Amino acid sequence: MSSWLRQVKDSVSQKTIGLMRMQFWKTTVEEIYRDDPPVQPVSAELWRAVKKHYLTKRWMLRIISEREKDMEDRAYRNLQELEAYSDNTQSSLLYLLLESLGVKDVHADHAASHIGKAQGIVMCLRATPYNSSRRKVYLPMDICMLHRASQEDFIRGSREQNVRDVVYDIASQAHVHLQHARSFSKNIPSSAFPAFLQTVVLEDYLQRVQRVDFDVFHPSLQKRNPLIPIQLYIRSWKKTY
Repeated sequence: MSSWLRQVKDSVSQKTIGLMRMQFWKTTVEEIYRDDPPVQPVSAELWRAVKKHYLTKRWMLRIISEREKDMEDRAYRNLQELEAYSDNTQSSLLYLLLESLGVKDVHADHAASHIGKAQGIVMCLRATPYNSSRRKVYLPMDICMLHRASQEDFIRGSREQNVRDVVYDIASQAHVHLQHARSFSKNIPSSAFPAFLQTVVLEDYLQRVQRVDFDVFHPSLQKRNPLIPIQLYIRSWKKTY
């Protein structure tokens, strides 16, 4: 459901249609928790997951509501707004993953919150070249203004220092969240670690963008790292994130 919701904004040409789809999922979630899921494959599987793992309805509705607000199709006013969006979407999904793993732990929840924020920030950075090609810029306006980088700078794919400084500030905040998340690792049950393996991908992107001096338009950032599966296996085996 989450990946489908994420695609709605790009797949619809009219805001009204997107809002209708979001309302459909709100209604679907309510029906699922009344044990009356729609006759639809995704809804049926979600209903089974809810029954099996006692998933919290609030997290699902929070994801949908935040995606609905995102249909406004505008840049984030500041970094805090991007973090709030990331927390309401990515962190909420992680809370659901923890529930599906049978994990109820305050330290795991704190780690999930920070990892979700880091993931949302990295996703915003990674999508910048694609969004810019569509003349869309969603990066926090306060940081862009701080470094005097205009939306037009990103739309034309500028690789000047002021654009790199914007990327540096945003990427640094994602790194801070990853560090905070890892500060809880010694107090988290090992059963929670599978939910946090995406930190491998996040860390990989942050390291690669650093190696190209925070040039978000560098061609190498659009390529997949073939070593990611091996790194995921090692982290999984060591039970670390």
